[in-house]
Amino acid sequence: MRLALDTNAYRAAADSDPRTIEILSRAEEIWIPFVVLGELRGGFAAGAIPLKNEAALTFFLGSPRVRILLADDQTTHHYAFLYGQLRRQGTPIPTNDLWIAALVVQHDLPLLSSDSHFTHLPQIARL
Repeated sequence: MRLALDTNAYRAAADSDPRTIEILSRAEEIWIPFVVLGELRGGFAAGAIPLKNEAALTFFLGSPRVRILLADDQTTHHYAFLYGQLRRQGTPIPTNDLWIAALVVQHDLPLLSSDSHFTHLPQIARL
């Protein structure tokens, strides 16, 4: 199984949530959107133990199963389509979540997330 990881799912794994750990243990590929890395590192910078958190993230990113998902020109087209869809529905979501959504749609990845914003996008498979 391939999957993308949202910020809250990484935090759940870091906090040893059994359900999250089980899903991640079965994944052959774990994709981390660049936006998630930014959100995590922003949280680390504002937190009490930034070096410890960064070390744990670096260890996680060092796994051969973990890859970083970057945006490209095609991502912007997915972003624009989803942005329009959400506006027409009257259900806009935060910009960072929209970038994550564009990336998972573009790469046809299910998303591990507890964020309810993604329920407004039925084309995203959620775990």
